[in-house]
Amino acid sequence: MPTVKMRFPGGRYHATPWGHHVNEGQVEWPPSPWRLLRALIACGYNTQQWVELPEVARSMIEKLSQCLPSYRLPSASAAHSRHYMPVGTLDKGREKTTLVFDTWANVSDEDLIVRWDCALESDESELLKRLIECLGYLGRSESWVEAELLADSAIEDIEFNAFPNANGHSLDRNWEQITLMAATNVAEYQSWRSGITDKLLLEFPLPEGKKKPTPKLLKDRARVVAPYPTDMLDCLQKDTAWWKQHRWSQPPGSQRVVYWRRSDSLEVGVPQRTVRPVARSVTTMLLAITTPSGNKSALPPVARTLPQAELLHRAIVGRVAKGGRVFCPELTGKDNHGEPLKGCHEHAHVFPVDLDCDGHLDHIIIHAPMGLGDAAQQAITTLRRTWTKGGVGEMQLALAGSGALDSLRGLPEPLMRQLERLLGPIQGATTWASVTPFVPPRYLKRKGSNCLDGQITNELESRRFPIPDRIEVLPWVDSTLAMRHFIRVRRAKTPPPIDVGYAIRIHFTEPLMPDRPVAIGYASHFGLGLFGAAQSHQ
Repeated sequence: MPTVKMRFPGGRYHATPWGHHVNEGQVEWPPSPWRLLRALIACGYNTQQWVELPEVARSMIEKLSQCLPSYRLPSASAAHSRHYMPVGTLDKGREKTTLVFDTWANVSDEDLIVRWDCALESDESELLKRLIECLGYLGRSESWVEAELLADSAIEDIEFNAFPNANGHSLDRNWEQITLMAATNVAEYQSWRSGITDKLLLEFPLPEGKKKPTPKLLKDRARVVAPYPTDMLDCLQKDTAWWKQHRWSQPPGSQRVVYWRRSDSLEVGVPQRTVRPVARSVTTMLLAITTPSGNKSALPPVARTLPQAELLHRAIVGRVAKGGRVFCPELTGKDNHGEPLKGCHEHAHVFPVDLDCDGHLDHIIIHAPMGLGDAAQQAITTLRRTWTKGGVGEMQLALAGSGALDSLRGLPEPLMRQLERLLGPIQGATTWASVTPFVPPRYLKRKGSNCLDGQITNELESRRFPIPDRIEVLPWVDSTLAMRHFIRVRRAKTPPPIDVGYAIRIHFTEPLMPDRPVAIGYASHFGLGLFGAAQSHQ
């Protein structure tokens, strides 16, 4: 008994039952015997270079068409999508659309098994094996399929859960009846066709004796019998356009047959919402920035570090809030009472950076020593765009990496060179210099804790960095001159006590190996006051 095993690698089976419109949202499950036979014939023409059906194929298809197969169905559920397709006309200046349903069966990883209760000759079995192995899809072209012919020994323990109704036998409430399309009996079709065509040809009799029929008579006789295929194999090869043209309501040679299947064979119900696993906390996430055109010169200049960080931070917090009150201390720096967090600046820092050193911001580092939770990660990961004032429009964002801060060291060159500067070499560095200007967080005094050196020292201590050995204010030369043009005032927030930025070099007695980027001063959570290693420890 020929038995075929099928698997749907895409997890979907698309097919509309006979007699139903696609927008009815019905799924033919299991695949009808008629569909299976037509798929085998089509596969022969496409993969075996048939010009017409060979004799071995005719005998094989006829044997398969004369018995109704049984099925073992994998678990499946009905699903659909809706598409508003344009129809090419305008209505009040707007293009009209029509609603189209695309319905399919979500099929599990189990196999669909089909068995015909008939015997095939060896050459017929060999042909069936080749056709089955070449079958690429079943139903619609999206229904990818992988199939193979099973040996008789492999089907002994198979329990079929869809089979034809026999002798009006009824089953319990765990079963349901469906109708499928199948081929009629070959002899019955030939008898029926002969009766119809003989009656039609009586109106166009052939001349008696030796008189030859006229071309018009032959044409008329061919015309009246044209809607009736010569045999069952001819019926199976007629396409939908042909039998609709000849006003058939269903394919000639086909019949509806009743099948039993388990009532849970095709689950239909409210989709179960998939529970997304909670992401483990990470401290660092890296975003890449690009423009739709890929033009790097259209990216914001490094002088816009502060406003770009604020725009991104506002967008991330907005995604977490979803129009309501937000509680995400690692992003906002506030507890559930709205009070600032106490501690050593453990909440998120947003650092727009220029990793390819072309003067334009191309990446954004988001680092929170306290860890970024699931909500924050989801908001950052799903953020797809940001903007820049006076730019070319929206800029695209993509997650480039996440994990611990040291995981950034695995990026390729030339990005790694600039990241090594921001993070410091593994062995640490004794000298750190400004990457973005340092803006004093308090009014400057000539001496005391509020002098420039005092404020830098206090800022370092508040972040648990060691006390510096020496602090230098760098002159405005070629390497530092660009820092004079940085935007230093936060939008709609308290401005710095003094709108001035400094290029600073800090020297430590021992190599500094920070567990976070060295960022101090006003707006240090938004990219200002960022330092990079200027000298490795030898």
